[in-house]
Amino acid sequence: MNPLLERISINPNVCFGKPCIRGTRIWVSLLLDFLANGMSTDEVIAEYPQLAVEDIRAAIAYGAEMSRERYVDIPFKAVA
Repeated sequence: MNPLLERISINPNVCFGKPCIRGTRIWVSLLLDFLANGMSTDEVIAEYPQLAVEDIRAAIAYGAEMSRERYVDIPFKAVA
């Protein structure tokens, strides 16, 4: 197991059981959305100064781990 994943917590009594950065109510999915939309790690930390770079890396590691287990339907477009 990636040691970064220890920075993630899942508690049914916190944020409806959504994966969060441990000790916060900041959803992993929120951080991944920010990064996917072009925010830099520094910009995310400026918005949420309680986070560390390792927390951002933990969110990415969690997303990578989840992608090994689950699939998202993405429409297929043929390239001519």
